[in-house]
Order: sequence, then C-alpha cells, then structure tokens
Amino acid sequence: MEKEENSTSFCHRHVRDPCRSFASRCSKLVKEQRAKFYILRRCITMLVCWDEYADNP
Repeated sequence: MEKEENSTSFCHRHVRDPCRSFASRCSKLVKEQRAKFYILRRCITMLVCWDEYADNP
C-alpha cells in the first residue's frame, strides 16, 4: 500500500505542477499587458493634454 500511496502522490504532484506553471505564466502575461496598457494610456493622455495646452498661448 505504501507504494500505491507514493505513486499516487507522485502523480498528483506532476499533474498539479503544469497547472501552476500555466497559471503563473498567464498571470505574468496579464500583468505585463496591464503595465503596457497603463503606460500607453498615460502617454496618450499626456499628448492630448499637451496638445490642448499648446494651442492656448
């Protein structure tokens, strides 16, 4: 029975690891995309505001 328990826990460990790595990779990609979108949004806002204030002498 000990061999069965060890093999079962070994299989569960292998099944869980790819899921965790996939989830962590997805989470990392989402964070990177959010950061890029945030920077892009700030740049666009700054350019729009700069254009508005540049027209007023």
